[in-house]
Amino acid sequence: MRIGAHVRDDDPIGAARERGAEVVQFFLADPQGWKAPKAHPQTEELLAGDLTVFVHSPYIINVASTNNRIRIPSRKLVQQHATAAKKVGAQGLIVHGGHVTKGEDAEAGFENWRKLFERQAETGGFDVPILIENTAGGDNAMARRFDALARLWDAVGEFGAGFCLDTCHAFAAGEDLVGIVERVKAITGRIDLVHLNSSRDEFNSARDRHANIADGTIEPEQLVAVLAAAQAPAVVETPDEGQAADIEFLRAKLGG
Repeated sequence: MRIGAHVRDDDPIGAARERGAEVVQFFLADPQGWKAPKAHPQTEELLAGDLTVFVHSPYIINVASTNNRIRIPSRKLVQQHATAAKKVGAQGLIVHGGHVTKGEDAEAGFENWRKLFERQAETGGFDVPILIENTAGGDNAMARRFDALARLWDAVGEFGAGFCLDTCHAFAAGEDLVGIVERVKAITGRIDLVHLNSSRDEFNSARDRHANIADGTIEPEQLVAVLAAAQAPAVVETPDEGQAADIEFLRAKLGG
């Protein structure tokens, strides 16, 4: 089981060394912008090294949206980032589940996700697996509550969609972490990556605010139990100053 962190975009290799990370996750472009990713300066080193690499897509992507001005560029950006992720040797591209707006039929959002995969399948599929991530808030979200996640997987499961489980998001969404791995796998059949984060807020807060393991409201041993059950690579997306301690704690508990 390999453990690492979400690190700075320009020097993931150096950041991994500082943290004792075996896994790195980073952005390839502005997470709040629509610009296509550029070549990464450490591409050759990442391909030649032994780090496990994941790329996180920009936060503004919302594949589920019924607004053409959001959905269409979102589809394009997913494709561009998947192609760029392959160039740095990434094992997957993480994309948030997204949402429809208040008063809209959630089914439209699930169908828009299906169309993303259908259209790409016509040209051979994505260059790396698309790992859909559960989210913390929003009554109209595609991947907040697991009843919605099941509907989403009915739409995209046949296309080989992957799943990224975020512990802070699940906790904030009101999903009990006890037995969560089994419940997720009953829906998706897989967990490809764990975002192993504690929360600054209470259970079912709907607030996406990550905390270091020792400082958050989630019992540290519960986080360890989730990761042990998932048997997947883990990335801590916690405050930088505590990431090395988070990784060391998890590794010590899991015997890695």
